[in-house]
Amino acid sequence: MKSGNQTHASEFLLLGFSEKSEIQFMLFGLFLSIYLVSFTGNLLIILAICSDSHLHTPMYFFLANLSFADICFTSTTVPKMLVNIQTQSKTIKYEGCLSQIFFFFVFGCLDNLLLTVMAYDRFVAICHPLHYSLIMNPQLCGLLALGSWCISVMGSLLETLTLLRLPFCTNMEISHFFCDLPEVLKLACSDTLINNIVVYLVTIVLGVFPLSGIFFSYSQIFSSILRISSTADKYKAFSTCGSHLSVVCLFYGTSLGDYLSSAATTSSRTSLVASVMYAIVTPMLNPFIYSLRNGDMKEALGRLMVRSTRKKRKTGIKQSVNRTFYFHDCVEVCTCREWPVQRPQGR
Repeated sequence: MKSGNQTHASEFLLLGFSEKSEIQFMLFGLFLSIYLVSFTGNLLIILAICSDSHLHTPMYFFLANLSFADICFTSTTVPKMLVNIQTQSKTIKYEGCLSQIFFFFVFGCLDNLLLTVMAYDRFVAICHPLHYSLIMNPQLCGLLALGSWCISVMGSLLETLTLLRLPFCTNMEISHFFCDLPEVLKLACSDTLINNIVVYLVTIVLGVFPLSGIFFSYSQIFSSILRISSTADKYKAFSTCGSHLSVVCLFYGTSLGDYLSSAATTSSRTSLVASVMYAIVTPMLNPFIYSLRNGDMKEALGRLMVRSTRKKRKTGIKQSVNRTFYFHDCVEVCTCREWPVQRPQGR
C-alpha cells in the first residue's frame, strides 16, 4: 500500500523512452516504419488466405486470425505512442489507459490461444493424418476460434474491471510507452492484493495451460516423426510445423524476457526494450516467418501480387480508352457543330 493523497485519476503521464528531440525524431521514424511493415505484412497474409482457395484449410484459417490479432495488438499501443511523440505530449486519459490495458490483454491472450490451437492442428495433421479432415472440420475450427476470442475477452474484462475500484495517488507517471498493468498497479494508493491474485490466476489459465498444451502437442509430434523411417518424409513432416514452432519460440521467448526484465531489474530502459520486442517487433516478424518458410504462402502472395498488378493494368487501360473516346467525341462535336452566321446589321 502506498501513502499519499488519494484521487480519482483523470489522466496519466507516459514517460516513454527519452525527452531529447533528436532521439524522439529517430524513434518516431523507427516505430512508424515497424508499424507500417507489421500492418502491411499481416494484412497481406489475410488477403492471400482469403483470396486463394488453396489456402482454405484449418491451418491457414487460424493463421488469418493470428494475423488479424497481431494487427490489433500493435494498433493498441503504437499509434498512441506515435501521436505523443509527434505532439510532444505524454498524457493519456484514464479511459484511454483502461482501454489500452483491456485490448492489450485481449489480443495478447488471443495470440497465445491461437498458437495453442494451431499446435493442436499440427498434432492432428501429423499424428492422425487419415482422420484430419474428419477431426478438423469447419464447425470445430469455428468453435475453436470463437472460443479463443471469448476466453480472451473474459480474461481481459476480469483484469480491467478489478482495476476500476482502485484510487490512485497524486503521482501519475508511468515508466512505459503504454499503460502496462503492473506499472499502473504501482500507482495505486490502496491494497492491490486482489488485483495481483487476478493477474496470477489469468496468467496461469491463459498462459501456463496453453503453453503446456503446446508442449504436449509437440512432444507427440516429435515422437511420431522419429518413428518415420524415410528421411524425406521426416523432413516434410518437420517443414509443416517449422513456421509455427518458430513463431511459438519467438512469442514465448520475448514474453518471458519481458516478464523477467520487469521482475529481476529496476532499470526501466531494459524493461522498455523487452516490451518493444514483445509488443511491437514480434508481430512484425510473424508474416516474414510464415511467408519465407512456407512455399504455399509464397505462391499465394505471388498470385495476389499478380492479380493486383493485372487489375491496376486493366484499370489504367480502361481509363486510357475512355479518355481516347472522350477526345474523339469532342473533336466530332467541334467539327460537326453549325456555327451561327453573323449577318450585317442594317444602318
